[in-house]
Amino acid sequence: MLKATLTGQRLVALFLLGWALVNYPILSVFDTAQAWFGVPALYLYVFGVWAAVIALMAWIIER
Repeated sequence: MLKATLTGQRLVALFLLGWALVNYPILSVFDTAQAWFGVPALYLYVFGVWAAVIALMAWIIER
């Protein structure tokens, strides 16, 4: 029972972290004309955060 509660708390914390990372003030930092490897920095940031949240979620659930 304790492990399920801890997993749920970690998933809620991960959701809040992901929500904060894709919120306006932080997104505006990456909204520039700069491109890395031909891809705009904002796209790389959003998809990088998205992939990291999914990977962390899988890691938390599998533990």
